[in-house]
Amino acid sequence: MNVPIANRLYGEEGMRELDRRAMALPGRGDGALMERAGEALLQALTDAHPEARRVGVLCGPGNNGGDGFVLARLAAAAGLEVIVHAGAPGPRGDSDGERARQAWTDTGGAIESLEAFAPESAGVWVDCLFGIGLRRPLEGVYAGLIDRLNGSGRPVLAADVPSGIAIDTGAVLGVATRATVTVTMIADKLGLHTGAAVDHSGQVQVAGLGLPPDIHADVPWLASRAAAEELPRRLPLRRPGMHKGDCGHLLVVGGAPGYSGAARLAAVAGLRAGAGRVTLVTHPEHAAFANLERPELMVRAVSSARDLQALISGADAVAAGPGLGQEAWGRALWQVVADWSGPLVADADALNLLALAPRRRPDWVLTPHPGEAARLLGSKASAVNADRPGSLRSLVDRFGGVVLLKGAGTLVSGGPGDLPVCITGGHPGMATAGMGDALTGIIGALLAQGMDAGPAAATGAAWHVAAAQLAARRLEGQRGMLAGDVISALPASAAGVT
Repeated sequence: MNVPIANRLYGEEGMRELDRRAMALPGRGDGALMERAGEALLQALTDAHPEARRVGVLCGPGNNGGDGFVLARLAAAAGLEVIVHAGAPGPRGDSDGERARQAWTDTGGAIESLEAFAPESAGVWVDCLFGIGLRRPLEGVYAGLIDRLNGSGRPVLAADVPSGIAIDTGAVLGVATRATVTVTMIADKLGLHTGAAVDHSGQVQVAGLGLPPDIHADVPWLASRAAAEELPRRLPLRRPGMHKGDCGHLLVVGGAPGYSGAARLAAVAGLRAGAGRVTLVTHPEHAAFANLERPELMVRAVSSARDLQALISGADAVAAGPGLGQEAWGRALWQVVADWSGPLVADADALNLLALAPRRRPDWVLTPHPGEAARLLGSKASAVNADRPGSLRSLVDRFGGVVLLKGAGTLVSGGPGDLPVCITGGHPGMATAGMGDALTGIIGALLAQGMDAGPAAATGAAWHVAAAQLAARRLEGQRGMLAGDVISALPASAAGVT
């Protein structure tokens, strides 16, 4: 699997193996690796908060706590005033963490109890409580401490993982630190980039600790990362001599009475994403004015399944579901689309109809948000979000094809080696109506241009994020961004324009 190390997102199993290999390297044992972690934390702390004079460090019982004690010692030596809170020493006095604790006290450093924690006693805090091995919800003194820290408004730097985050899934285990910066050690982790963890990780920085790349050989990771800045090399090649017939014909099916906007957004996004032709197949009630402001769109009014059957044979790809509805008209059109053998992306009401009558296809793209995923799986959105990677696997097992699970840290199945792809870089400006419809149109256009389902879904999601980032810069803010703003930014973002 030719995935750059920087794009690999590991879980607990892989990170434990990397830790073991790193500790076995010459000169990295006996606390040397922990010393490098402390140095990385101090560098990140001074970079993010050069004005800080009084720093608080919260140390847990394991190696994360040891990183914190090293940081405390180095910060004090650099002239910072440091306050440390920690629990009682662990049972293993010969561990790296306990040796780091002893080195801190040997230099005259004091250790306050966790119960005495007062957020206002420091300008910035470093969370070194718990790392990748946490498996049960935090409670007692730790839960209370994190609640007080989160409510204080003080900036927080997290060591490796914000305490309380499940590193394999991104779920919050009861309560979790809300960090402004997370310095994660050796390699990046999936749980920092998807689900609820996105609200807790802040800016993620990877500290490689000077380890050689070959320690990553054959170590399993959970997902690959696709970032917006990689987009230009992922898109289909545009030859100088191409004409519209070379760029595919996308059919967008949707727009029941009263819901014309969603299908129109998907169709316009399909045009902006490079489809040579886009035909909007919609209800006769509004077909006559569906392209008044966008005459480049072809519009066809359909009243029945037979009408759609006459059109679908001329399509290179179909995007179905936005505004489709679940009444008789939408059900009839969905049946035609689901039986069609060509490239297909299904969203919105197409997914709701699929949940009512499940079926499998090996080649379609399904794009549920957590609520739609829950209906497809017969569960609840909270259960989907509690284990987004597991929910993704369940959707693929049940329905086949490629699944794009929307949300913070969108996950797409069918990545390199069949591992998921995690799309990073999204922002809250995308939390508005029509964004999913735009994504459906983008993916449909890439399918129409000949991309396979997996690359089309992952590339489409990354392009969606790149355009949203550019739209925010154009608007000078994220609040109030519209789906149309993102669609308009698609061409420039594809060219890497900032």
